[in-house]
Amino acid sequence: MAKEMAQKPFQAPDQKLPSSLKDIDYDHYRKIRFKPDRAIWRGDKLPFQLQLFHRGFFYSSRVDLFEVADGKASAIVYSPDLFTFEDVKPPDPGNDLGFGGFRIHAPINRPDYYDEVGVFLGASYFRAVAKGETYGLSARGLAINTADPKGEEFPTFKTFWIEKPQHGTSSIVVHALLDSKSAAAAYRFTIRPGETTIYDVEMALYPRADIAEPGIAPMTSMFFFDANDRADIDDFRPAVHDSDGLAMHNGRGEVLWRVLTNPKDLQISSFYDNNPRNFGLLQRQRDFAAYEDLESHFETRPSLRAEPIGDWGSGEVRLIEIPTKTEIHDNIVAFWRPKDPLKAKGEYNYTYRLHWGEGKAGEGLARFVKTMSGAADDTHRLFVCDIAGPKLKDVKPEAVRGEVTANVGKILNVVTQPNPQTGGWRLSFNLEPGNETVVELRARLMQNDEPLSEAWVYRWTP
Repeated sequence: MAKEMAQKPFQAPDQKLPSSLKDIDYDHYRKIRFKPDRAIWRGDKLPFQLQLFHRGFFYSSRVDLFEVADGKASAIVYSPDLFTFEDVKPPDPGNDLGFGGFRIHAPINRPDYYDEVGVFLGASYFRAVAKGETYGLSARGLAINTADPKGEEFPTFKTFWIEKPQHGTSSIVVHALLDSKSAAAAYRFTIRPGETTIYDVEMALYPRADIAEPGIAPMTSMFFFDANDRADIDDFRPAVHDSDGLAMHNGRGEVLWRVLTNPKDLQISSFYDNNPRNFGLLQRQRDFAAYEDLESHFETRPSLRAEPIGDWGSGEVRLIEIPTKTEIHDNIVAFWRPKDPLKAKGEYNYTYRLHWGEGKAGEGLARFVKTMSGAADDTHRLFVCDIAGPKLKDVKPEAVRGEVTANVGKILNVVTQPNPQTGGWRLSFNLEPGNETVVELRARLMQNDEPLSEAWVYRWTP
């Protein structure tokens, strides 16, 4: 179906809605709630249930849903009786509006309650949580022309087929059809909730036109401020973000940690690679004291890693940081950009695994867990980084050193010392940028010539 669609001109999704829903605001949209007792498979004692989203607000595009059982697909039929509307006027019963999306429920935290574990809602966005977590960053089916001055193109999941799970299974399978002006695509998601929630993604992409700026396995998050970047911030909280860094394990075996910022101007960073092992946006600070927010609980937001399956060839992990003055906007985007443009009439297959969870790396190297920065004096910037991990337990203090470099400017006063408060180590240094407006920093903790830690990378701007 995706291949056939790509041979035809793009047809925009159906966005026709009754006037009572067309211009609805967020507060009124929240009042339209799916009735939990109407959940699909609720009475079947299966390991999963589905609840549905109404169309309205940002989610005006029609999405068609099908249940697949015994090899046959049956339409999930819209009815206003599936929802409560409070003071929003319900649509006429005979008006088949379709749906805005759906969410998946499973007993992830306790055996007698079906928590929400995943949601597909809006364009090609989807989110998930692991055990004990709350929603944070999002993934997407496909990104096109992200941060392009001419404007970004947002593909849309227009149809889903959800397979009815078997008794006792630990996974659920969702098929999706994506459409956009530049491409059509087919997806198969195999979803396994748990301590880490896994989405196995199989994707077949068919461009209608050449795509010079595709984003594969894209993810979108929010970074407002933290101890490394809180200029002009007047807020009682120490930090506000859904993710604090981009982690990469590249094809050369190098492990990188790129701390996020909220820049004054849009920033694009490219990390060139060949056959990456994994990359993702992580939330490493997991303590309430790091945020002090009783409502948002940023410490419970999931991390997300994309693990390519098979060879992806040459390209880059691209990070985009967009300035924001509030925490309500996602301003961080990361994805894999293939080296060569995707050609019209071609077929491109990508298979990858999404790991939703705390984002603990298994590479064995110590991790940079916190980055702090402030003025040392009128001409120098002080950076202080805390590093933790089992690899630091048996090191000889006299052999530990900090390796810090900058592409421009000067690095001064590099100091490494144990941090008894964390059981790890602390690395600090001064940056003298001079008249430079962009400085690329890189640091590692070393024992003689052996790396003890991943490589910390950072882009400083005034």
